[in-house]
Amino acid sequence: MNDVSYLASEHDPWIVLASVAVAILASYVTLDLSLKVRKPEGGVSKMWWIAGSLVMGTAVWSMHFVGMLAFSLPIQLGFSHLLTFVSWLAAVAASVVALGVASAGRYSLGSVAGASVAMGAGICGMHYIGMAALDMTPGIVWDWRLVAASAAIAVAASASALMIFRLLQRVHARREFATQALAATVMGAAICGMHYTGMAAASFPLGSVCLSAQELGGRSLAAIVAIATLMLLLGTLLASILEVRLQRVARQLSQSLQESNERLQSANDELLQRALSDPLTGLPNRLLFEDRLRQAVQRFTRSHQSAVVEQLAVLFVDLDGFKPVNDTFGHGAGDQILIASAQRLLAEVRSGDTVARVGGDEFVLLLEGLRDVEACVAVANQILRAFAQPFEVVGRQLRISCSIGIAMHSVQGDAEKLVAHADAAMYAAKRTGGSSLAFFEAHMAIDAADHLQLQSDLRQALEDNQLELYYQPKIHGRRHRMSGLEALVRWNHPRLGVVGPDTFIPLAERFGLIVRLGHWVINEACRQVAAWGNEGRHMRVAVNLSVHQLREVSLVDSVEEALRRHGLLGSQLICEITETVAIQEREITTRIFEGLARIGVHLSIDDFGTGYSSLSQLRDLPARQLKIDRSFVRDIEGQEDARAVVEAVIKLAHALQLTVVAEGVETQGQRDVLLSLGCDELQGYFYARPMRASAVLGWSLDASTELTPAR
Repeated sequence: MNDVSYLASEHDPWIVLASVAVAILASYVTLDLSLKVRKPEGGVSKMWWIAGSLVMGTAVWSMHFVGMLAFSLPIQLGFSHLLTFVSWLAAVAASVVALGVASAGRYSLGSVAGASVAMGAGICGMHYIGMAALDMTPGIVWDWRLVAASAAIAVAASASALMIFRLLQRVHARREFATQALAATVMGAAICGMHYTGMAAASFPLGSVCLSAQELGGRSLAAIVAIATLMLLLGTLLASILEVRLQRVARQLSQSLQESNERLQSANDELLQRALSDPLTGLPNRLLFEDRLRQAVQRFTRSHQSAVVEQLAVLFVDLDGFKPVNDTFGHGAGDQILIASAQRLLAEVRSGDTVARVGGDEFVLLLEGLRDVEACVAVANQILRAFAQPFEVVGRQLRISCSIGIAMHSVQGDAEKLVAHADAAMYAAKRTGGSSLAFFEAHMAIDAADHLQLQSDLRQALEDNQLELYYQPKIHGRRHRMSGLEALVRWNHPRLGVVGPDTFIPLAERFGLIVRLGHWVINEACRQVAAWGNEGRHMRVAVNLSVHQLREVSLVDSVEEALRRHGLLGSQLICEITETVAIQEREITTRIFEGLARIGVHLSIDDFGTGYSSLSQLRDLPARQLKIDRSFVRDIEGQEDARAVVEAVIKLAHALQLTVVAEGVETQGQRDVLLSLGCDELQGYFYARPMRASAVLGWSLDASTELTPAR
């Protein structure tokens, strides 16, 4: 055999270099695909496994085939179509094994060894079947030592590839590219080493002839295969990179959506909590108190049916002398007293009792399971003693007592009137000079003489034009200019002086005067807007509607008549109703709102956040505006949860195409926070107190470019 002469062979260095580049790029893409098949999304992982095996197998085979085309003999060479295709199948099969092991996730010694041998066999099969595609006569003479070496290199390269797969799965994302590039170079060199070791094992006797010379071959084919393979690999890599970015964007969007949902849920929970509690003191509000009272009466009824003797009491507590303190020292001092009063009341009752705030300085208590009337009196006396202690406010000691009215259910029996009876008893206690208690008696069901006199005076006031509208400006959030006014009714009583709406509005509702009063307010507001218009000032004024007005079938016609009488556009009038009325009187408000919207009147939801609702319940109402209740604004500077609630309300309102007005703005800090959150309009003492109509034009003309607090 040593006497046999062999044909001289050579390799085209440029094509060899191209095969090395293909091998390295193929290795890089293969490593990238090994990460894809490990993704948890089952369908996507299988897709990448199938597509990846085809791409990887084609790339490895292309490196081999380009390397074969780089080989030349003094005779013409060509490759059999069938065996070349079979060699490609062997490369794909090896790739299926490689990516299958990579996707398994667990690398035991046995699985790595078995997979390495299978992959090495596939690679060797690819190479030597590809060599057999050279149909030579006489046949190729092999150096079996080099053949064995090439097989060992194939198995070792396969094992190395599997270990590199495992390493990449643990590498931090910031170091992934460098590690993957280095690993791809090592893998490419190993693949090339196996190929060219196998080529070195082949010798061709002198006089050999290639029977497949007229089939596949030529340098142009090498270039085509190399370029096509590079394009395939680059396309695959680009698709992989694009998928990673899309997944990153999808994760970010999913996380953002989840965070938004959490914030909205938190805001909704906060709104629900505020709907059932007083925002200043944290006590239950009237809505929650009435629900607990109904449940308590039901328990009381069942216990008496079981012959269990218990007493149930409602205590109505009103602070004596609170208004002068609030007017003298400001709302901040008043708020401190209310908070301290709530704490004192809670300290004097049992854990199972209920303390609620139902008005400005009014509290109600629900006491259950009392042994007798004396037990109720003992609690009331403890409260009186607690309020006999001075309050520490604004560096002063202020004394504010309280009056307590008591209604016992076992005596009065009418659950629906328990609070009203306790209220009447409280007024009886006040008439004794305050700082005392009184039990409800039957004669108290008749309104007190002073209430009767006051309602009679109110009827006369409507006849004698004693009522007057004051106007509080609304400020545009971006332009810092007056954008409108809210009309607030005052009563100039000839004996008592100016009487606020908190006093006479409940009287008007109780004695059936509220509808007449409401018509007067609408007509007077329209008259004043027309008067300002005659002086060259186009104004828009908001008026408040009570639930009694909404129940009046002629309300829309009355408003339309007032607008026509004074020559106004419907858009110059805004009608406000409270959130609670909008929800509880849904059928009525929808009909009235639609009628007012038809004539162009703008509609606003007032005191938002104090009722039991959400924006989703209000979106069907044709409202244009939403007013955030002052209780939300009060804590917006110092409490993150208050700010989060206001921000959520503004965003959701804007999403429903509603403009947002914040009332009760008293400090620059509150203004700045609200403006930063995108609030459309602001209203409060920071800008101006309610003023007579005669002062409005002068105030608006004197206002500077950047509005300053009212003096």
